[in-house]
Amino acid sequence: MQVFTSVTGVAAPFLRANVDTDVIMPKQFLKGITREDLARGLFYDLRFDASGAERADFVLNQPGYRGASILVVGPNFGCGSSREHAVWGLEQSGIRAIVGTQFASIFSDNCAANGLLLVSLAPTEIERVAAACADPKSNTLTVDLLAERIGLADGTSVPFAIEPRLRAQLLTGQDAIATTLAARADIEAFERRHFERAPWLRPPTPRP
Repeated sequence: MQVFTSVTGVAAPFLRANVDTDVIMPKQFLKGITREDLARGLFYDLRFDASGAERADFVLNQPGYRGASILVVGPNFGCGSSREHAVWGLEQSGIRAIVGTQFASIFSDNCAANGLLLVSLAPTEIERVAAACADPKSNTLTVDLLAERIGLADGTSVPFAIEPRLRAQLLTGQDAIATTLAARADIEAFERRHFERAPWLRPPTPRP
């Protein structure tokens, strides 16, 4: 998993409420057996019309927001089905952090497992951040996980809080498996003590 400490980049405002995972990654892009080329599917029906031409009114197609690495989103972003492809598509498109008020729980878990930072702010703070990035002249933000602050172009900042275990996981780039393996010695010691106390529970040794 990619380490996250801080990202500075263009922030795109996409404040529609209840954007579900089918909007983020439409179902036709789930047919592949690998994770490749999912950036093409990101927000596909919003980015392109029926002929495949770009929609000029979609924020990520606009000159000041192409290549955005931060999204500022509306409430309940990522609702709907459990679709990890949505997170993979966001990451492949260069999105490193998403700032909103609240996120769907399964989507949040998938982001945490893949190193994509979700920042939850109060509605008034989201309005402030969204107002800053609404103008392409001031849409560069810094999301600093170490300091737990979002730096705005005018030099001010907005604090945020991340659950300590998740923060440590993102800062070190450890997914759930790596976090578990870090405690391998303790797990093995517990297993030895357990079978010493209850040897009848030990699995039989396979015969050659």
